[in-house]
Amino acid sequence: MEDRIELNKGLVIVESPAKARTIGRILGSKYSVLASMGHIRDLPKSTLGVDVENSFEPKYVVPSAKSKVVSQIKVAAAKADSIFLATDPDREGEAISWHLVSAAKLDGKDRVLRRVVFHEITADAIKKAFKNTREIDMNLVDAQQARRVLDRLVGYKLSPLLWKKVQRGLSAGRVQSVTVRMVVDREREREAFKAEEYWVLQVKLGRTAEDKESFWARVVKLRNGKKLPVPSEAIAVDTMEQLLKAAYSVDKVTSREAQRRPTAPFTTSTLQQEASRRLRFSASQTMVIAQQLYEGVALGDGEATGLITYMRTDSPRMSPGAVSEIRDYVTATYGENYIPAKSYRYASKGKFAQEAHECIRPTSAVRTPESMKAFLDSRQMRLYRLIWQRAVASQMAPSIYDNTALVIEAATSDDGGFLLEAAASKLKFPGFAVLYSEKSDESSDEEESSQLPDVKVGEKLAYVDSSTEQKFTQPPPRYTEASLVRTLEQMGIGRPSTYAPTLSVIQLRDYVAKEAGRFYPTRLGTGVSDLLSEHFPKVVDVGFTAQMESQLDEIAQGDRDWVSVVKEFYLPFAVILDGAEERIARVDVTEPTDEVCPNCGKPMIMRSGRFGRFLACTGYPECKTTKPLVKSTGAKCPECGSDIVQKRSKKGKTFYGCSGYPNCKFATSRRPVAKACPECGKLLVEQGRGKAKCLSCNTVVSADSESEKDGTSDE
Repeated sequence: MEDRIELNKGLVIVESPAKARTIGRILGSKYSVLASMGHIRDLPKSTLGVDVENSFEPKYVVPSAKSKVVSQIKVAAAKADSIFLATDPDREGEAISWHLVSAAKLDGKDRVLRRVVFHEITADAIKKAFKNTREIDMNLVDAQQARRVLDRLVGYKLSPLLWKKVQRGLSAGRVQSVTVRMVVDREREREAFKAEEYWVLQVKLGRTAEDKESFWARVVKLRNGKKLPVPSEAIAVDTMEQLLKAAYSVDKVTSREAQRRPTAPFTTSTLQQEASRRLRFSASQTMVIAQQLYEGVALGDGEATGLITYMRTDSPRMSPGAVSEIRDYVTATYGENYIPAKSYRYASKGKFAQEAHECIRPTSAVRTPESMKAFLDSRQMRLYRLIWQRAVASQMAPSIYDNTALVIEAATSDDGGFLLEAAASKLKFPGFAVLYSEKSDESSDEEESSQLPDVKVGEKLAYVDSSTEQKFTQPPPRYTEASLVRTLEQMGIGRPSTYAPTLSVIQLRDYVAKEAGRFYPTRLGTGVSDLLSEHFPKVVDVGFTAQMESQLDEIAQGDRDWVSVVKEFYLPFAVILDGAEERIARVDVTEPTDEVCPNCGKPMIMRSGRFGRFLACTGYPECKTTKPLVKSTGAKCPECGSDIVQKRSKKGKTFYGCSGYPNCKFATSRRPVAKACPECGKLLVEQGRGKAKCLSCNTVVSADSESEKDGTSDE
């Protein structure tokens, strides 16, 4: 086991019990490590808590649920010779440390009171952090205060207005309202989109009509280089008739070696995107599991360590020590050919990225996923493997491909004709791809496995076959969690710590919903977004919100005063808010249905409530009948045969349960498929990537095919 740190008797304060346990094992018995359980002070829930007449002074309180924690910290602090504030290394962590000092009345008059910052929970990192302590950084605290005050002003000033003009229980927020507007705008783009027909034409060619090395080439242009639009079947048929009689020859051959470098190690947003795309984890799930990996596991014999670096970061930078360890691991495992001559350095793209932070990487490259199986559950294992592979691959040699491209001339009898193109890519050296494939879920191996014959310029080719395919231009796709997080990051909306809670709250409020993994706005979300866009345009303006994020970053760097930033936003906001209740008309977000009230016979409408949408009688308040909105999946319960319906938990999470509840309590987190397992006839649930898995025998099938493989697991 690594050497324990020997210092004087002291108190260390962190946020979570899991983090406290890991650090406690590393520090040893001379230290008491307590957890604050997150924020120790906050603005009051019942009032605004911000004095807008007095420099926006926040009025912090200790919630009743935290009073016992504060008392425990006070008692422990009274017995300590030194106090170390070891909260997370970001603005929230800095603010928690600052609040701890005030709430627990900690001071450094007769003892040491220092801030300890580390980005990984390992013995070496903790030892280094305790040798390099510092004061609380008030610039970071002020940036967090500014964000908190701004969010409170927007939320507490706009939410009551939404309650009166739309319905009770709604909320507005700087980041969440912009995010909802993005989803609404995308849906309107889709509705306004007009599909246009086009045809894809291909010809199969070879040295002879029976050539086994024949290949497909796509028709791309006219022979004179002009574009070849094929907007209708008639033009497609006419073109193919000409191609059937054309004389083919090789016009151009291009062969070159191409390298593909690995992608940078993970930041918070890229981790959320990849975990969504590959593992089908939500952003919230990803962050919860990453937090567990960061806070550490017990490895036996009293040893404990964090497995990954801090998971809230916008920097892909990797420390020199980590780079060196990875290069040594790759050399020992794969050979010297698999490391580049010089290590890669990845720079942040964002203007205000925190370069002092590192990427998300394993705390030790030699701690392979296989070696951690005994200490992690299945979800932790899957995420750790993804992080480990991406980090190690980021310092490996490029993949090398031999790329070949052909331009084929198809001459017709009228001295016209067409140009066709064919391309192939052959893997020459796998490099980093031996460990981490970067293909999208939708990609295939066709491009890399396809082969082109060794032909020369001027060589004649024979027509073998042809194909035509009708297609239509597609509207912009709805956002997935991954693409929405990517867009938020690209536009400068929010920060690493805000992506997951933002996506959760807009679903919990029923502003957006998911269909096949993609977001669409509800009528409620559209109504709220339109109201805010019309009357409070800056609140939902992407550019303005991004500018505000930049100003918060400037506060963190000491370049702006937090009160002036809040003032610049609030004064014009308050002017618009004045008299808004009289100006704004009520927004109807109910939806008509075919249901009839079973008690009074009046039509029922769809409303949104705290736990999602439900049916309500239009005779309210005389008739207060409500019914749950049942959304059938088309699948049957494997235990009682009743319909399985979509439901929502009290925490806002979607799940699928038997409509016979409470008599039958079958439930699953994965969406059931309407057809039964072809092997055993039991229930299939969505597995992702167009596949479904049997809950009984683990058979995996595609949406349209029979059994593909058995005995698979979530791994």
